[in-house]
Amino acid sequence: MAGLKPGLAALVLLAVSVAGCAAIVEDRADAREQQAERAYPPTGRLLQVNGHRVHAHVEGSGPDLVLIHGASGNTRDFSFDLIGRLRDDYRVIAFDRPGLGWTDNIGAQNDNPIAQAELLRAAADQLGIRRPILLGHSYGGAVAMAWALRDPGGPAAIVLLSGATHPWPDEADLGAFYPFVTSAIGRNLAIPLISAFAPESRADDVVARIFAPNPVPDGYLDHVGIGLSLRRDSFLANARQVDNLKPYLAQMAPRYPGLPQPIEIVHGDRDRTVGLDYHSRRMAAEMPRSRLTVLPGVGHMPHHAAPQEVVDAIDRAANRAGLR
Repeated sequence: MAGLKPGLAALVLLAVSVAGCAAIVEDRADAREQQAERAYPPTGRLLQVNGHRVHAHVEGSGPDLVLIHGASGNTRDFSFDLIGRLRDDYRVIAFDRPGLGWTDNIGAQNDNPIAQAELLRAAADQLGIRRPILLGHSYGGAVAMAWALRDPGGPAAIVLLSGATHPWPDEADLGAFYPFVTSAIGRNLAIPLISAFAPESRADDVVARIFAPNPVPDGYLDHVGIGLSLRRDSFLANARQVDNLKPYLAQMAPRYPGLPQPIEIVHGDRDRTVGLDYHSRRMAAEMPRSRLTVLPGVGHMPHHAAPQEVVDAIDRAANRAGLR
């Protein structure tokens, strides 16, 4: 670099090196994302709803049952086992939430469970869904409750599986990870590196912690499509949704007691992801039409660890709503 002062030449070399590394990370992340999308294509219908693509997996016949997945998830979490247990008795509709799976990010409101519910409710209208049972797992519980708040007379019943429904106390906050990955450094450096280079074994360890103390079912990791969650846009969308959930729940929770639907709540007493006391016990105490089932020895994934108990809760909800 003739003619450049030594200090300036060093800065130029550093900039070229950083740009080269960024290009390598981007190429690697692009390749892994394309591989994941080829390996885990949509399993259902791709609807156009208010200018956004919404993925809906539909099976079975009977009363409408809408399944809403949790954080980092997609419809494959339900199609692995639960839908097969339900499709003979219900028309089961599993949606990918906005920004996850094969449903589009909806922009500035993507982290708002109320806006997510509105998009899915419009998709349900396209499918002719009437008086559905709404089932929400984990973060999906917030979306199910938001759906009911926006359309109190619409859902016939609600089923919450380890549902995140209430603001949690400060001492139970989620730690530094989500604020970091949603920061400028996290968005521009950490997430691309994770997407490009995170080993499969690391992802498997994260899933194992979510299921703990229960084992991850055989074949689940191959079915669920973790690579879809590791796409840069999906990873960031999920992190923002989780990081920003608490204030939305603070607005929503005082309005729950006005809802008319029967609510079945299922929660494991070993759940370390969504606190039983902060969410489900509080919901049961505040909602006279709710019924809480606590599953001993079960963690955050009751629909995998205790699927018959979950099916029983859905059937009770249907009976209480007069659907069966």
